[in-house]
Amino acid sequence: MKDKIQDVLNTVENFTADTVEELESFRIKYMSKKGIIPALFGEFKNVAPEARKEVGMALNELKNKTQEKLNVLRRQLTEKTASGEQQDMDLTLPVNFSRQGTRHPLSVVRRQILDIFARIGFTVSEGPEIEDDWHNFSALNFREEHPARDMQDTFFVDDKDEKIVLRTHTSSVQVRVMEHQQPPIRTVSPGRVFRNEAISARAHCIFHQIEGLYVDHNVSFADLKQTLYYFAREFFGEHTKIRFRPSYFPFTEPSAEMDISCNICGGKGCNICKYTGWVEILGCGMVDPQVLDNCNINSEVYTGFAFGMGIERITMLKYQINDLRLFFENDLRFLDQFHAAY
Repeated sequence: MKDKIQDVLNTVENFTADTVEELESFRIKYMSKKGIIPALFGEFKNVAPEARKEVGMALNELKNKTQEKLNVLRRQLTEKTASGEQQDMDLTLPVNFSRQGTRHPLSVVRRQILDIFARIGFTVSEGPEIEDDWHNFSALNFREEHPARDMQDTFFVDDKDEKIVLRTHTSSVQVRVMEHQQPPIRTVSPGRVFRNEAISARAHCIFHQIEGLYVDHNVSFADLKQTLYYFAREFFGEHTKIRFRPSYFPFTEPSAEMDISCNICGGKGCNICKYTGWVEILGCGMVDPQVLDNCNINSEVYTGFAFGMGIERITMLKYQINDLRLFFENDLRFLDQFHAAY
């Protein structure tokens, strides 16, 4: 038994390793559960009682020296790698450039929409994501009992103060613009908004909007329709079918929703268009005179129109994406498809 231990000890002391793989093979051979040294400990039960003390000490010494040898070699290999001695480098190879990122599809579409409205004189305005009750609700004719004020739709920042919320639309930015600027006003307000909704293929609690506002003398519903016809055909193509439907919003009167033909299913029906062949892309209407008065603009002198659209919905139609959740998952397989996007 003592001879076996001495032979293994001699082998351990003379062992050297040039690679991490060699060192790992040595560790497995001698120190793993089924290795040589544990096997020697298994044979210890057969040693005569009078020799057990001496053999036991020799076994422990073997185990300790083997572990120490492993530690020394591992440290030496690590230092070599850090100093570059272990790198197998061919300096004649071409440079391997780092992989470049891409624009997020929502950023691409946001920029495209803003560019279209910039061509017809709309400027960009932005505002805070945490809003007070006046700018998010009251100035826009949301009555105290309006369901949008309920917890099921709105995220309140402080349970003790229901006057501070995460904005539910970027209409709050339009209120701020009208408070600080007299007509003519022609602006679009992009930004992130928050609503307490169930997350699905068609909805999310966080999404992005672009809302537009035009206030001046003699602005009519015909001006609104022509502006939106221009946008839809510039963005989706000349052959896009468009329709307006009567609707209701507290801050516009009359109000409408605009649909375009679903280009994901070609009008045949899918989960995105709710199997109707049409997809609502925005709400719009003439600014309610009371909203103008709330913002210190004389409603007897000026009129205006407003509209708002979700960037996610527009992007889904633009790139034929059938699940809104993909925009928030940061899956590189999805994002890599937009390398060539503007």
